[in-house]
Amino acid sequence: MVFLRYYRILIQKICISTLLLIAAFLPVNVNAAEDIPWQHAISMIGTPALEADYDHFAYANPNAPKGGKVVFGVFGTFNSLNSYALKGAWTSARGMRERPMGNNILESLLIRNNNEPFTLYTHLAEAVRMPEERNWIEFRLNPKAHFSNGKQLTVEDVVFSFKTLRDHARPPYSSWYKKVTNFEKTGPNSLKLHFKDGSDRELPLLVSLAPIFNSETTDPNSFENTTLTPLVGTGPYQFKAIEPGRRTVYERTKDYWAKDLPQKRGFDNFDEIIVEYYRDYNTMLEALKKGAIDTMVFTSPALWTETMTFPATKAGDLQNLAFTRKTPPNLVGLAFNTRKEVFSDVRVRRALSMLFDFKTINRTLFSNLYVRTNGYWDHSELSSISHPASPKERELLSPYPALVPEDVMNGTWHAAEPDGHGIDRKTLKLALNMLGKAGYKLNSGRLLNSRTGKQMQFEVMIKNNDEEKVALVLQRTMKLIGISMSIRMVDAAQFEERRTNFDFDATFNIWFASLSPGGEQYARWSSKAADIKGSRNIVGAKEPAIDALLDKLVASRSKQDFVATVRALDRVLISGAYAIPLYHPPAEWWATWKKLSHPKTTPLYGVQFDTWWQTVKNN
Repeated sequence: MVFLRYYRILIQKICISTLLLIAAFLPVNVNAAEDIPWQHAISMIGTPALEADYDHFAYANPNAPKGGKVVFGVFGTFNSLNSYALKGAWTSARGMRERPMGNNILESLLIRNNNEPFTLYTHLAEAVRMPEERNWIEFRLNPKAHFSNGKQLTVEDVVFSFKTLRDHARPPYSSWYKKVTNFEKTGPNSLKLHFKDGSDRELPLLVSLAPIFNSETTDPNSFENTTLTPLVGTGPYQFKAIEPGRRTVYERTKDYWAKDLPQKRGFDNFDEIIVEYYRDYNTMLEALKKGAIDTMVFTSPALWTETMTFPATKAGDLQNLAFTRKTPPNLVGLAFNTRKEVFSDVRVRRALSMLFDFKTINRTLFSNLYVRTNGYWDHSELSSISHPASPKERELLSPYPALVPEDVMNGTWHAAEPDGHGIDRKTLKLALNMLGKAGYKLNSGRLLNSRTGKQMQFEVMIKNNDEEKVALVLQRTMKLIGISMSIRMVDAAQFEERRTNFDFDATFNIWFASLSPGGEQYARWSSKAADIKGSRNIVGAKEPAIDALLDKLVASRSKQDFVATVRALDRVLISGAYAIPLYHPPAEWWATWKKLSHPKTTPLYGVQFDTWWQTVKNN
């Protein structure tokens, strides 16, 4: 019996060993990649709105005629043709890759449908797939894709582009692509990008939007510098003429590889795109009146309504167009540089924010056409304004109990609005009380620091007359409580240099908003970005709660968690008073000559000129 028992145990061990040995030689697929289907689109949250057999994007006219030209007028200058380099990033030529002018030179593996919050469709890649864990993403390149010089797109070009951006680009691009842990060529025309883990759920989508460069014509060693040598891309246009600081001309590529694909049907209709640069806003306005430029966006409602009196407008040749976006308005604000001692105390920043007299400015400067901005995602489900914090939000903010004031937490906070009569004594008193708690006292008409005895003073850096008008109104209010606020206007080049080096006290800034905030928020608000010159964290925010919420944001798996995290972040940013939120237009205001036509549908994100065309005249 003992022998039989021993024999059975021996047989069992042999069988188990044999099975283990066989299993060792079987192919192992950790991520079960073969079970993950190739797709035509991927979405940040939810599923793509369009099926694989879609014909075109809803905001494009597939029957739009080709030909003609469009001339844009833009304010500023340029000294570089590489907006991804650290040097010259803020003064690069317009129109190479942007909305609303289009991705004219550089393109990416996937393309964004601007009628969805954040959904990408195949482009340079004809198919894409990724697992639910999002710890990798794989692309199969479109064999038709080629650069404007005729060279076919290869996996090597894609890998080269990622590594160049990783090693030489400015933030946030460099930080995004450093998260790629391995580039695996899975076939002659396919590439898999591996990530450390799937905690950053937006990362696969961000890398899908990376600009792709020609590896044979791009020098990675000089990529960080300003350059007037055009990058070679796969886009529908090439540079025809470059006049540094003054003018660029794009010419449509005749053999553009994607012109008949659904994601580009109805796009890229002009034979030429011309971008004219103006250093004076009034000069640009005169150019519009004379027809030297075809279209111009207006940030000033007073100037926009003034165009209605132009002879060309009355004749019907120049049109005033207002386009409504369905996304949160961009936050235009006066940014405080918290690296400066005067703005290091949040109580000071909150007090100064009370002094912005929106009603007076809106009435006297903007014909009462603007709307007051409160937070960073106004008029959307992502905003905390008028929404009490949910249990999930309170859970996210619980490690920082004293950070968010109760009125911000319960949704009753709104940006202070003085009564519009120039001197709102109630608001001034509230601001002085808060400044008193921060260690300041009013003495003989001067607001003095109780510790140093010095008057509170700071400089606002501006770049145009519109900003100066607003700054002057704020300056008069500051003077009422003894604050010495000076205003300095600088030219475009100096403005960008000082902003890049954080060499300012306060300045006007725009925080662009969307329905899908994610990885780009690191560059705007993270503690790490605060110390990187050239980053978009111009206010110098260094707040552990922000860093933690950014990590939670990019890791969100459900829409419920995503919305709760963004609202919690909105509450923290509002509580930090990093800027005085100013105002926003209820629509995008453009003046456009009648020679241009546009589709009936405006995309979710607003005007997109790469779907417009030149009006065909009937003889």
